Amino acid sequence: MESLVGNMDLKESLKQQWQNALSNFSGILNQKSVSAWAEFDRLGFPTTKNEEWKYTNLSSVLKKEFHLSTTKSLTASDIEPYLFPSLVGNILVLVNGVFDSDLSSIQAGVNELEVKNISHFSTDFIDKYFGNKVSVKDAFTALNTAKPQETLVLRIQKGKAVTQPIYIYYLNTAQENTFVQPRILIVAEENSEAKISEIHQKNGEAISFTNSVTEIYLEKDAHVTYYKVLPNTDETYHVGTTQVVHLAKSVFSATTVSLGGTLVRNNLNIVLDAEHCDSTLYGLYVTNGNQHIDNHTMVDHAKPNCLSNELYKGVLNGKSVGVFNGKIFVREDAQKTNAFQSNKNILLSGDAAMNTKPQLEIFADDVKCSHGATIGQLDDEPLFYLRSRGLSEASARALLVTAFAQDVIEHISIEPLKALLVEKLGEVL
Repeated sequence: MESLVGNMDLKESLKQQWQNALSNFSGILNQKSVSAWAEFDRLGFPTTKNEEWKYTNLSSVLKKEFHLSTTKSLTASDIEPYLFPSLVGNILVLVNGVFDSDLSSIQAGVNELEVKNISHFSTDFIDKYFGNKVSVKDAFTALNTAKPQETLVLRIQKGKAVTQPIYIYYLNTAQENTFVQPRILIVAEENSEAKISEIHQKNGEAISFTNSVTEIYLEKDAHVTYYKVLPNTDETYHVGTTQVVHLAKSVFSATTVSLGGTLVRNNLNIVLDAEHCDSTLYGLYVTNGNQHIDNHTMVDHAKPNCLSNELYKGVLNGKSVGVFNGKIFVREDAQKTNAFQSNKNILLSGDAAMNTKPQLEIFADDVKCSHGATIGQLDDEPLFYLRSRGLSEASARALLVTAFAQDVIEHISIEPLKALLVEKLGEVL
């Protein structure tokens, strides 16, 4: 592995890795890779001078020494501590960003769920889906797009419902500071249905930096429920982009739960590119100590008669920092749009800080849209009531915070996952 020191060295080493791998790409993947790298080369890593990164400073982490990750051989016993036994279904394991079929267990048949490397798909398929809507104007997305060779494709077959949940474990082996770039492409074909969960874990005491991209495309009458879970892990830096595209009438629901991490940036972008589409976005983030969690969402109403509903809630303690930047675009032709956005936050410490910026840009006149944000503290009256009934202050605060988070947790339809997150939330609190 090659050692990297500092921002410029990291960029140059990534460039060398990209050039060495470029000969492995052919046709459309080569074209998309070259175009994406040119964009990343132009943009460079973002700084706080970039409005989209105003409240999230990466300069300190980019100066650290990293190793560009290669595949690492692990056994089932190695990964057992990082898999949750209560989560039973289709298990997909990525080690340092690379799919490991030996560690994975796919219960669904290939006539329901196809799981293959992107190289096995046709040029037309790649041209239609890979990187087609995800914006390479974002430096990290461009950097990931320039490395397509390990992209894992999940195709939910036409007319099929994957009955058991799909759990995708991202496991980083951080025995040394590691930089990884996993990518997943999910295509839900016509009249298909699936529940998909991404769970990010780290094995090792060193620093793990993940730059992940997940693309989800929904064809006519497809239903996809998506969860992204980041447990509370020290020395973890995560920049993740989820790009969702409604290609026809379809239904999508996302719940993002971040329970810690040194620095986390979640980008969730939705494009409603057909009539009569429905997207819901829920988010819960809990911070302690000096942690930093940044949630950026973008909902683009490109066509009329669509609905989007968004609720993000944050709980901040210690000297931690939270960021929420939510944008809703309603295009000129997107009449009869219903779009709602809400961000609510509780500060448990006088040293915690929250930066929230809900935004609406509306270019149509026959719409129903609203947005709002609140930042406050726990109410003293219910806290006093619970303490008067014998609860300690810590227990009373934890109970009230759990009740505050319930609006998000209750939308998790996979019961074992819901129970697990309630348990993890209690541990964090």
